[in-house]
Amino acid sequence: MTNDTLMDHSDNPVTVSIARRAKAGKEKLYEDWLHNISEVATKFPGHQGVHILKPSAKTGGEYVLIVGFSSYAHQKEWEESDVRQRFLDELEEKDLVEGPADIKKISGLEFWFTLPEVPAHARPNQHKMALVLLVVVFFIIYATHLVAGAWLATLEPALRIALMVFVQVLLMTYVIMPNVTRLFKAWLFK
Repeated sequence: MTNDTLMDHSDNPVTVSIARRAKAGKEKLYEDWLHNISEVATKFPGHQGVHILKPSAKTGGEYVLIVGFSSYAHQKEWEESDVRQRFLDELEEKDLVEGPADIKKISGLEFWFTLPEVPAHARPNQHKMALVLLVVVFFIIYATHLVAGAWLATLEPALRIALMVFVQVLLMTYVIMPNVTRLFKAWLFK
């Protein structure tokens, strides 16, 4: 997604993934660097979390740093900060990585429709994303009510809704949407 496209959705959360391959023998130093920059990023306005994926078959042997911000403006503030630049300078000085970083920025619904094997510029049609999300959300809520509806009914409304949202977001982010996106990849990215 280009910065121009992100500006069109400037109030939407922005997730940035940065994939890099550590040089052989420098993996521990690079992991330390990742943890240090992540800790500093958490102190920036709008920061919504950070995840570090270690090299695996799914990441193509690269480390992937995933950072979320509540808006494009907050993400841009971090991206243009002096402290981030110092970390990038340190990365270069210590010669910890091979080649350039593969950086992807996504905003809004696109977060749930990303796959490592799909090019960063590929975006599903918004109508298709909305349709898939409507179906997935319906079935998660329906299944939650079938499985735990009686128990949920005993809770205060705010707690009941908070639990349902918590379960729904976790299931969608880590279990359902990666599989649904792979299943419908040809149709979504047509």
